[in-house]
Parts: sequence; C-alpha cells; structure tokens
Amino acid sequence: MSKTPLLDLQAQYRQLQEEIKEAITGVLESGRYILGPEVAALEEEIALYSGTRYGVGVGNGTDALLLVLNAWGIGPGDEVITTPFTFFATAEVISRLGARPVFVDVDPETGNLDVSQLKEKVTERTKAVIPVHIFGQPADLDEVTRFAEKHGLWVLEDAAQAIGAEYKGKRIGSFGDAATYSFFPTKNLGGYGDGGMVVTDDEELVAKLKSLRVHGRSPNSKYHNDVIGYNSRLDELQAAALRVKLRYLDQWNQARRERAHRYDRLLRDLPVETPVVAADRTSIYHLYIIRTDQRDALMEHLKSQGIGTAAYYPVPLHLQKVYRELGYREGDLPVAEKLCRQSMALPLYPELDEEKQERVADAVKAFFHA
Repeated sequence: MSKTPLLDLQAQYRQLQEEIKEAITGVLESGRYILGPEVAALEEEIALYSGTRYGVGVGNGTDALLLVLNAWGIGPGDEVITTPFTFFATAEVISRLGARPVFVDVDPETGNLDVSQLKEKVTERTKAVIPVHIFGQPADLDEVTRFAEKHGLWVLEDAAQAIGAEYKGKRIGSFGDAATYSFFPTKNLGGYGDGGMVVTDDEELVAKLKSLRVHGRSPNSKYHNDVIGYNSRLDELQAAALRVKLRYLDQWNQARRERAHRYDRLLRDLPVETPVVAADRTSIYHLYIIRTDQRDALMEHLKSQGIGTAAYYPVPLHLQKVYRELGYREGDLPVAEKLCRQSMALPLYPELDEEKQERVADAVKAFFHA
C-alpha cells in the first residue's frame, strides 16, 4: 500500500538539492558560520518581502517572540492578550518573562482571534496583543491595530505559519509593531533545522534585538554587556539555504492554494467543514484543516490507509496543565475548545499530486459512507 504523508520534505529537497548544496558549500568554504553575510542578506530579503525596513535573524520562532517582548520591557505584573488556539510557544514566551497571558476566544469560521472580545479582556496591566495568523490565514489586522492604538498597546504578529499571506492585498508582517517568523523545517519557508526572524520598521527595537540575541552585548564591544540577553543567532548555513528557498516561496504558496481548492471541491458533499478564508485575505495554507465531530475516528481510519494526519490542536492553551493557575475552566472559551475537538490536518504540500489528493478524499468519503 502506497503511503501519503502529511508533509514530504524530501520531495522539496530533491527539486533544489543542487542549489542547496552549492549554497551550503559556499558557507563552508567561507569560514563564516555565525552572523555572517548570508544572515545579513537574508534579513534584508525577508524585510523587503514583508514590506518592512528591517529583519533580525534569531535562533528560532519562539525566540523571535521572546526577544521582542523582552525588548519592549514586558515582565512581571504585565498582561499580554492572545489566542488559546495556537502552538504553545505563543503563550509560553509571555510566561517566560513573568507576564500573564490573557486568552481571548476565536472566530468560529477562521479560528483567528475574535477581535470583538478584545475589549472585555483589556486592563490597566495590558501591554500588548499577539494575533496569530493561524494555519496561514491572516488575523483581522485592521481591528487589532485600531484596538491597540486606542489602548496604547504593542501589536506583535505571530506569523510563524503565514509568511507570504496577504491581508487586503498587502503581505502580513508590516501591520503590527513587529512580526515574527519561524523557519522550522515544516513551515512553508523551512530550513534544515531551527531558525526564526523578526521584521519591523522600528530602528530602536532592532538595536535591542541585535544586542539581546548575543548575550545583551554592547554594540561597541564583544566583551561588554549592557543587559541580560540570550544566545539566539540564526546560523549562516540556515540562512544560505533559506535564501535559495525564498526564491520559490510564492510559487510554493500558490501550489498549496491550488491543492487546497482541489480538496474543497473533492470534499464538498461530505459532513466535514473545510477551511473558510475571509474575503479580504489570502491564505498560504500552511495546513489544510478540516473539522468533524468524528475527528479521532477519522484520523485512525486514514492512518490505516497509510495517510498522514495530525490534530491541530488537541488541547487549547487555557486548559493546558501548566496554566491551571490562571483559573480558566472548560467552557470559558467554547469556540476554541470546540475547534480543538474537531480540527485535523490532511496531507498538503506543493508537490502533492492530484492522484494522491483524490486517494485522500476517497478515503475520507469511505469513512463517512461506511
């Protein structure tokens, strides 16, 4: 029985292997492995791609979030509003700094932050809002930024899953005070290991981030430190590979959209909810998420057919064990809780051919028609 994985990274590498090898060999021969010309070039290219003035490469997407909040001075006694329907890192970085994550329920169609509920959560301790562009679809950035401006809050776009997505015809990344990307291998723009980046127009923030990523170092001396920082640098090898891949990103994202629309057609008459993309947004479909009350049984069925799936996300953040002390109870954020019971990803990647997609759809149909 042939298998259809959730994601096939080897298929992508086979297409680019000569270019990737050449880029990596260039770094090895240069002898520059940390914060060299490849990182500097990628920072410029990602900033230009995002419509921002600056990019700052860091060790991973989690550190990108963490360093921005640290640079803004967020710490004990502060609150940051975000979504419970996301990967743990979004809230983890808030807690790591001693601040308190405040969770807002999500829109039942898009899974993004429900902006209508923000006003209920803001307090005098609120310092920032982190909208997450979940599964590659932008959040409602106009409403988030208006709300933040009214209340004097920073906006940090968590764009780990969404590089290249568009909001009202403009790429995400430049709407907030800063945005963060992850280059984890499974992302649409993924490296061969960890990596991340911050994009922003704020020159002062850039200076702080560049200090924080190298142990809080003074800009004038390697051995003088101005603040307590981190060791969080994007490697030259990763930057070189990512620069190759960036040239193909829009092409890959379009291929994902085409395959997502094919799934929409193939699954149209089945009792599953397929992704809803708001009319003013363009998703890059980092994941193709369907929803069904029979999620776990369907996943088991597809697994038996050699088809890769995954639950995104099985537990909302406000109900995670580590956040019991925040006082949330089941039923507090019902939409996020429902989505966590229903949502699952089907195989999706640019190289996924029509035959394999039809096989996935046929397996889903067989489950519901049994």
